[in-house]
Amino acid sequence: MSTTYPVREGKIPFKGYETWYQIIGDGEEPGKLPLLCLHGGPGAAHDYLQSLEGMAGTGRRVIFYDQIGCARSSIPESKPEMWTVELFVEEVDAVREALGLDRIHLLGQSWGGMLAMEYALTQPNGVASLTIASSPASMIQWVSEANRLREELPADVQAALLKHEAAGTYSDPEYLAAMQVFYDRHVCRVVPNPEYVTRSFEMLGANPEVYYTMNGPSEFHVIGTLKHWDVVPRLHEITIPTLVTSGKHDEATPLIAQTVRDEIPGAEWVLFENSSHMAHAEEPERYMQVLEEFISRHEG
Repeated sequence: MSTTYPVREGKIPFKGYETWYQIIGDGEEPGKLPLLCLHGGPGAAHDYLQSLEGMAGTGRRVIFYDQIGCARSSIPESKPEMWTVELFVEEVDAVREALGLDRIHLLGQSWGGMLAMEYALTQPNGVASLTIASSPASMIQWVSEANRLREELPADVQAALLKHEAAGTYSDPEYLAAMQVFYDRHVCRVVPNPEYVTRSFEMLGANPEVYYTMNGPSEFHVIGTLKHWDVVPRLHEITIPTLVTSGKHDEATPLIAQTVRDEIPGAEWVLFENSSHMAHAEEPERYMQVLEEFISRHEG
């Protein structure tokens, strides 16, 4: 996807390393705040969010960055102890401070939405709105729902998953092919995937340490440090105006999205009927329309 908007890139010092960022657009129209986007993974790249560049056409800057440990940011060699929720929360503040983002709209997708919830719980100043896109508030609920969806896969696909999970052969082509069936149903239903989505998956595969450390070998086996992560009991503390978005076929199922919506006071929820986990890429025009309508109501 090409853009017609001005683009500025750079790197921010962070914890002795560097965080890469990109700014789409060259300034805001009066009353329009920038949109800061937090990507998923953990350990993916921002690329799969590229369709959101179109938000620059509404008169606001759009800011992406690759979280440390992946893609264009520093990738420390074999330091699994680094990868904590607290580190990535701190990185959000570092990006805001370095780029002078005093007042923003914040969007987090998948793991990025989990990070956005954690960040919101620090009661940060200057966040005018929060969009949580296809994100769980509990990894226990996430795994439960993922395995429920798995039971709906064809029998031969389930058998291949079980066979390789028992053997620990998660990189076997047969296992990857079986996982792809799940992805095509519940992660991105645009098949083949848009090039910018494929690019993110390739970058994650090239540097999987953050994902393996925090998540685990697959969506079904969360054995990493996020295994027991759960902020549901604290969501009532979030006072930022919040939009929850998800897809009807999402691995972040309607039950997951409803949990987030119900526990954040005053939160709104939009379900995209023709999407799974990447509504911004599956229904991009409608997604940006919904997003712009929401954040425009909360510029103050």
